[in-house]
This record gives sequence, structure tokens and C-alpha cells, in this order.
Amino acid sequence: MANTLKLEIVTPDAVTYSDDVEMVTLPGAEGEMGIYPNHVPLMTQIVAGEISVRKGGRDLFLAVGDGFVEITGKRVAVMTDMAILADNIDEAKAEEARRRAEARLVEKLDDEETATVNAALAHSAAQLRVKRRQGR
Repeated sequence: MANTLKLEIVTPDAVTYSDDVEMVTLPGAEGEMGIYPNHVPLMTQIVAGEISVRKGGRDLFLAVGDGFVEITGKRVAVMTDMAILADNIDEAKAEEARRRAEARLVEKLDDEETATVNAALAHSAAQLRVKRRQGR
């Protein structure tokens, strides 16, 4: 494939995705970013949300957590604390995790606990958005 990018998504646990793709859409801190081959080099932060991948004329979706992305003209390297393919998301578990996190936020928590609970809430919300999009 002459006009593709190598997309690699890595978490602390594993390489979640690695393939040549036509386009990637990332959840940036300032909004969504569409990345095509020959994109200007860039390193930036991503936020919990959805990555969409175009490969072979079809779209694939992943839920991701906070992280960083390094973009070159030929490669997109995502380093994140969570990445799950839409097909692998358990909607019931994600919904339960969201409920638990929301319930914890009403408790009196220190700053570190609040940050952890907010991260869990962002992860479950991202998973639910991706899974529910897939169901449409």
C-alpha cells in the first residue's frame, strides 16, 4: 500500500493495534485530529475518547484513555493507558464501572483518589461511546 500510515497503539500491557491504515482520527486535547499519510511531524497529547481507523475503505473504532501521540509522515505511534477495540468492549461492565466511578465522586476523596476516579470515569465513558456507536 503506497499511500498508508503505520499505526501503532501501545498500552503498558501490550501492543493493542499495529497495521498499515489509510487514515486515523484521534481525540486531541483541543479536539479531534484527522491524520493522513505525509502529515506534518507532530507530538501531542490525546484525551480519553475514540480513535477511528480507516483501512481498506472500512472504519474500525477503539476506545482509548489519556496518552501521547507521535506523528510522522509515515507513522502514528499512540502511547496510552487504555486501548480497547470496539468488538472487545463489554458494555455491561463499562456501564457498571461508570456507575461505580460516579458514586465514588460524591464521597470525600483526596486529590489523588479524585484523579483516579475521574480517569476511571473517562475510560468507561469512552468505552460506552465507542460500543454504542458500533451498535448503530
